[in-house]
This record gives sequence, structure tokens and C-alpha cells, in this order.
Amino acid sequence: MTVARSFSAGGAVRHVVVIGAGAVGSATAIEALRAGLRVTVVEPGEPGGPHATSYGNAGWLSSHSVVPPALPGAWRKVPGWLADPLGPLALRWRYLPRALPWLLRYLASGWTEARVQRTANALRTLLADAPALHARLAAEAGVARLIEQRGLLHAYRSREEFESDAIAWRVRGRTGVQWEEWQEPQLRQREPDLDARYTLGIFVPEAGHCRDPGAYVAALAQHVREAGAQRMATRATGFRFEDGRLRAVQTEAGEIACDAAAICAGARSGPLAAAAGSPVPLESERGYHVVVEGAAVGPRTPTMVADGKLIAHWMNGGLRAAGQVEIGGLDAAPDWRRAEILHRHLQSMFPALGDGAADSTSVKHWLGHRPSLPDGLPCIGASKASKDVVLAFGHGHVGLCGSARTGRLAAQLLAGTTPETPLAPFDPGRFS
Repeated sequence: MTVARSFSAGGAVRHVVVIGAGAVGSATAIEALRAGLRVTVVEPGEPGGPHATSYGNAGWLSSHSVVPPALPGAWRKVPGWLADPLGPLALRWRYLPRALPWLLRYLASGWTEARVQRTANALRTLLADAPALHARLAAEAGVARLIEQRGLLHAYRSREEFESDAIAWRVRGRTGVQWEEWQEPQLRQREPDLDARYTLGIFVPEAGHCRDPGAYVAALAQHVREAGAQRMATRATGFRFEDGRLRAVQTEAGEIACDAAAICAGARSGPLAAAAGSPVPLESERGYHVVVEGAAVGPRTPTMVADGKLIAHWMNGGLRAAGQVEIGGLDAAPDWRRAEILHRHLQSMFPALGDGAADSTSVKHWLGHRPSLPDGLPCIGASKASKDVVLAFGHGHVGLCGSARTGRLAAQLLAGTTPETPLAPFDPGRFS
């Protein structure tokens, strides 16, 4: 039974404003309606459009993506990040002074394996059943076909390369993640188009993927409207409080009187969090993708390769390669050379793709902004100014995957009920 059939916004008493109609915001709005709340969504752009982070991501519902980006010894790689502007993780020199505090916290968060394990344990509570939660949301929104659960594959060139990731897999194993090893004959059989340099596959059966994240988020946002929520196509700018209680969300189109609000504005959530008394070190991890339309070869299973640090995955629009991390802020112009590098990696992974030019009309490029906090955990919890304002952003590389559970948690906070998952690790106040 859909939200639209089960709940009516008309009789709701408590009015909540959800700021943002991306994956997290749309999931939050759906769950708030499910809880019987009256919902207004504030979003200046078209949900699921090219401006949105989820539009161009890799589509992985990787319930095993519990390991933060920084691991012990990552500090040794900083000189390389600075020296190679086209490496898998790069820092723009001009942005370094602003990014430095975030980078230092980022490195510190993965200083020891024990710290990494604590982060992984917390992330697992958000991600463990993500494919099932998304399958439910997609079915309710009428796009069940966009969510599949056929497992995900990590491909390595050798046993030694896999063992260089030992910490990550050890940490995953402690959280309950299980995987299968595909030796070279099985890998060749399962992935015949994959280059022969890959000799070992690590297959995670529990994980899933989305065939079109942009269309999925757009469908969720449409479902929110059909279920009774209102939408204002404007930008939220702040809040009006009286005696510690939220009275209104301020927007470029005027105030919206309300009882509670959720900040789900992705990489642009920082100023709003500060306006709610909870400044946090939010940064954009700029990511790129390339889509080859009409490709005839590619992975049978969505695949990440260790040597290229990218994910290859069939989307409804073609074969997509996504990856790269660039620290350069929200406003810097794209460096499309990074997308061209993804294209070359994709051709190297699947030699039968051929040597088509990166600027071919059948090859599309995209840049998006992952909202990232330095410890690898999102903010989910009440603001310092008022418990009526809930923060729900900062998921980094697992925004789409973690959005379904986060939406449930944020809606529970908006409704004043006890969250189903302990939120202490995600407390926005941890950066104070």
C-alpha cells in the first residue's frame, strides 16, 4: 500500500518543512507523511535533475560501504594528492588553505584501525538493509524496476593487490559483511568482457544497485507530492526561533510557518546548519562520471576496480563510470580532464569498447558534489538552537545508499518519537 493511499496530509496537525528534495530529503518527506505529519518541501531545482548529487552517482546500494575514505597511513599520500591534479584524489592548490582544517580532521579520523572500526560499526546501522528499503520506496513510487539486488563486484589484478586492502575487508567482516572470492576462471566466466589483467573478484551478494538514480529521486519526489505534500520552488535561507522553538523557515520567497524542519540540502547544508546553531565542517568531494551511450560491452555485475578507483555500471542511459575525488569547493569550474580519465580507465577495463574519442557525441560527462564530513559519518540529529530543526546530511560516498534509513530516522525526530537506530555517532554536536 502506498503512502498516498495510507496517509493524508490534510488532517495532519504538526507541520514540518523538509529542505531539499534529493535522495535524503525525498525519503524524509515520504516517511514524515507516513508518520501522519503535514509536509512542505523546499527545493529550488527540479528533483533528480543534473544539478543534483544523486543524478550522476555510481548507483551502488553498497550496504558494505562502511569503511571511511581515510585509513591508517593516508597522511603519506598527501604529497601525491597535491602533486597530481588528475589523480583519484586531488586537491586544488588555491583551495588548500580553506580545505586544510577539514583535511587534517579527515586524516585523523582514520589514524588507527580502531577508529575506522567505530566508524564502520556506525555506518553499518544505516546501510545494512539499504537494498530492501530502497526496493520498498521504489515500489511505492511506481519505479520498482530501477532497484536491483544482484550483488556488487570488486576486481583486483592479483592476490597481493587484494591484500593491500586487508584493513578495509577486515573491518567490513567485523560488521557482518560476507563475500565470495571468484578465482580467475570463475571471474573470466562471470565477467567475460573484463580485461585479463584482473585475476581475482570479491563479490558481495547482499548489495544492490539503482539503474537510474536521477529518475529514481525524481520519482520519489513526485510520489511525495502525490501523497499530499506541498512543494515550494525556492531556496531556504534561515530560521526564525522564539524561546528555543522553531516558528518559521525563511526562504527567498518569504517565511513558511512550521513546527519543525529538516535540513537535507546536501553539500549546501552548511550555512543552514550554522543558522540553526550547529556549524559543521562540511566539504564537497567533487565527483565525476562518464556515460558511454550505446556501448555493446561492459560488466555483467556492477564492478569497482582497485587500480582505477572507479565503478562501472550499466544505467538505463548507457555504460557509466563514476569516481574521482576532487577537493576544490562548490564554485570552481569543472576539470573535464578528470572525466576523460574515467573514460580511458573504462576503455582499459573493457578493451572491446574500442578507442572512441572522449569528446564523442555518445560520451557524456558530469560533475557533482558529495556532501562530506571529515570523519566519514553524516550528521543526523537535532540542531543546537532547537530540537525542532533536524540535521540530515553529510553522507559522502553513501548518500543514495544511506538515504532510505536516514529518511526514517529524520522523520522520527520530526515526529518526536524515539529513533529506531542509536544516533550518538551521528550527533551534529560532535564537532563542537
